Amino acid sequence: MALTDTEELTQPTVAPRSVTVLGATGSVGCNTVDLLNRNRDRFRVTALTANTNVTLLAEQARLLEPDAAIIGDPTKLDDLRDALQGSAVEAMAGEAAIIEAASRPADIVVAAIVGAAGLRPTLAASRQGSIVAIANKECLVCAGDLVTAEVERSGTTLLPVDSEHNAIFQVFETGNASEVDRLILTASGGPFRSWSREEMAVATPAQAVAHPNWDMGRKISVDSATLMNKGLELIEAAYLFPVPAEKIEVLVHPQSVIHSMVAYVDGSVLAQLGTPDMRTPIAYTLSWPERMAAPAKRLDLAEIGQLSFEKPDLERFPALGLARAALNRGNGSPAVLNAANEVAVASFLADQLGFLDIAAVVEETLGRVTTQSITSFEAFEQLDAEARRIAQTLVKSRF
Repeated sequence: MALTDTEELTQPTVAPRSVTVLGATGSVGCNTVDLLNRNRDRFRVTALTANTNVTLLAEQARLLEPDAAIIGDPTKLDDLRDALQGSAVEAMAGEAAIIEAASRPADIVVAAIVGAAGLRPTLAASRQGSIVAIANKECLVCAGDLVTAEVERSGTTLLPVDSEHNAIFQVFETGNASEVDRLILTASGGPFRSWSREEMAVATPAQAVAHPNWDMGRKISVDSATLMNKGLELIEAAYLFPVPAEKIEVLVHPQSVIHSMVAYVDGSVLAQLGTPDMRTPIAYTLSWPERMAAPAKRLDLAEIGQLSFEKPDLERFPALGLARAALNRGNGSPAVLNAANEVAVASFLADQLGFLDIAAVVEETLGRVTTQSITSFEAFEQLDAEARRIAQTLVKSRF
């Protein structure tokens, strides 16, 4: 079910809701676990998954008592079983087990696996016809047509968890979509907002992940520093909302108080405001169409004093322009963009690539890969693998 088809789902829900969390040990996953634990009477946990962090996954499983806990690395199954010994939680491992967990009946599946690795589990979750709270923007970037087709076919409701898209969802008048003038995605500008290109050329991973407002994972933090994160969100918004790509704008807002806006043809601009805490949008998706209490610090505009805005500088931050060009080009280009970016960011975090080289590797990869329409998961895998191969070659040539 598309975001525009929400009218029949506005009746109050009956607690407790069953919830599966894919990527429970990541930033979004941990915030989701925190909310689930604070609202034990409203939710029952079906499954928790993680990639390699056995210790944290086991801790979360003992806390929330899901039916199953699944670790992606099959070599760590024995460790997970030992950590869960004496509990009623079933321990499982491997990609197939994560996909099986995503397929289990649940009222809500929180899709929070970072990167393209989350695509197959998110597709599996989309087939069950309930609610998928999508925190993995790369799924729509890489294979938006595949995901949205599966959502429509299965009657699934797709709810955005990203603070920007969640903000738009909260103020998007679905019955008046034709009267939307534009969507305005806000960006903090990241830690290098006021840095020169010369200063960014010698930026370290530690500096890049030190986000001024949000507590996020390392990869997403680097994407915020390059503004690629906003580029990926621009592509995601084009799939989530019935608005032409040319009507989606990005505006730098350093305070991260206004999380995004919707402008209408009569001149009205509706915005969702709040302190920068991911538990607010997560709480909205978990309880939708109702609301539930969240522990985020309450917004005090008098204390903040003023809000400022500026246009993004595409010369200092070319990643945003690359993302828009990939969206306009289509035909698999966003998947290439994402694959090259994942390779380049991982290389930067490993001290194998300079900060400015991230966007350069992405741009050159986009120029070298022959794109194709993504009509199946296999087509995505082929294009993704080719893009990663070329990006890795380019990284080595610079290291």
